Amino acid sequence: MAEILIVEDELSIGEIVEINLKMAHHSVTRVTNAEDAITLIGGGIKFDVAILDIMLPGMNGIYLCEHIRKNDDKIGIIMLSAKSQEYDKVTCLSVGADDYITKPFGMQELLARVESLLRRLNRTEQVASNEDILQSGPFTLDLKSRVLYKNKQMIDLTSVEFSIMELFFRNRDTALVREKILEGVWGENYYGDVKIVDVNIRRLRIKIEEDPSNPQHIVTIWGYGYRWTV
Repeated sequence: MAEILIVEDELSIGEIVEINLKMAHHSVTRVTNAEDAITLIGGGIKFDVAILDIMLPGMNGIYLCEHIRKNDDKIGIIMLSAKSQEYDKVTCLSVGADDYITKPFGMQELLARVESLLRRLNRTEQVASNEDILQSGPFTLDLKSRVLYKNKQMIDLTSVEFSIMELFFRNRDTALVREKILEGVWGENYYGDVKIVDVNIRRLRIKIEEDPSNPQHIVTIWGYGYRWTV
């Protein structure tokens, strides 16, 4: 059972999402604005997943996502929006969201996204219990603390970024097609757009490359995918 936070001001949507998540045996807390969500999180409640609507009264969901991510790099975040423009997807993912669903959506799709995210978080913890450290050149991936080090300098990663780096470390100097990265990180039954890979790669480059515009470690294989090299 996971602890899930829903932040959705449309009562009909919030209620049906809550009911379905509870039927899937999760513990659910639902609020209708970002300010209440921040109060809950600041009060010490540890959520596994947050489902955030973008269009909220007061502080919008994008700023809320950014606030949550700055304070917790391990929570899974799924964004909901009635908008379908590419800009919204890229913006959400760029500020730390793990996934994005456009309204209207089916409950089975949402539940599948939640379960996929939880499996990824649980898989990370299980791997860390059997193997603590992966090394690749000047980079060290600590599977137990879920932290990346470059030349002994700590770099915090989100759960998605961590999973991508682990996949790269285990496939050094191997060209990975985007769909392979999508399957390896988000799961084979993921419904979303492969562009989610590109946005997360962009975030990773900002964190680990000396010059993100001229990456030396996460190299683009044009028309195919990416290769990790050191």
